[in-house]
Amino acid sequence: MARIEEIALPRERQATAWWRFNATALLFLGPAMALVLVFFIAPVVITFVMSFTDLATSTGLSNWQWIGPENYQRMFRSQFWLTILGNTFVYVAVVLAFNVIVGLGIALLSVHVEAKAGGLFRSLWLLPRISPSVVYALMWTWAAASPPFGMINYVVEPFGVEPRYWIQSDPWLIVILINGFVGASFGMLIFTSAIKAIPEDLFRAAQVDGASALHVIRRITLPLIKWPILFVLVYQTMSLFASYEYIYLTTNGGPGLYATETWSLWAFHTALSNYYGNLDFAYGAAMAAILVLMGLGISVVMLRLFRFGQLVAEPRVEV
Repeated sequence: MARIEEIALPRERQATAWWRFNATALLFLGPAMALVLVFFIAPVVITFVMSFTDLATSTGLSNWQWIGPENYQRMFRSQFWLTILGNTFVYVAVVLAFNVIVGLGIALLSVHVEAKAGGLFRSLWLLPRISPSVVYALMWTWAAASPPFGMINYVVEPFGVEPRYWIQSDPWLIVILINGFVGASFGMLIFTSAIKAIPEDLFRAAQVDGASALHVIRRITLPLIKWPILFVLVYQTMSLFASYEYIYLTTNGGPGLYATETWSLWAFHTALSNYYGNLDFAYGAAMAAILVLMGLGISVVMLRLFRFGQLVAEPRVEV
């Protein structure tokens, strides 16, 4: 008995010391942790729980029942789920590549010109992001209008491209461009800040050694902004998997049957805006749950590919 008390006493002292050491950090992190718990963790848990019920407008909020994995079985029995899944991965991959490549290109170009000109150039690229979504989508709808209207037709006509109604003939092109210009502005801001944080001495030393601009970008700039690139990739991936706003405003998943329907838009149509009047909340929650798992899985893969542990590790000091 005495031996147990001797072991318990140091543990109590360790716990007291731990609380004293971390009390200040917990005090400041407490509000942020509460917000994350209430607005991020709790909705995900509720979504997963709801996906195992039959909650819908037909059952009401009080007559729902537990049905187990039936919603998931119903989802994968649908003849369209593979088409929508393919649309989702194509949409995420192409728009993500557009966002990162164009955003990085704009950042590299704008930091190597006169400061005011570079700032003005970046400001113009921010216009799609700060514009109201409906206005921005409406501008693209007008630009892609059928001949003799539509600015796109006037732009491509000198190159021998036949005028057309672009949303009908090439809906994915319009969807990718709409989302790409918005996403590229986000990457542009992050990459510009990261490039400006690189010490100027490194660039001057490379110029003295006769390195070309491409060598400077490849050997200095890109390796030193690896962390911002990873952040943009992961953040934009999660964002694109969940986004459907501009698709909904321009094509609404069409033209035709599920031509540009993505997984998030499918979940929205099922749970909140379907053609049959019965809003199937639980079925839509099951789709959203799959979406969460897909986003998390791809994010983990990216973190491993970029060796996230090494990026955040403390630098070794050579003695």
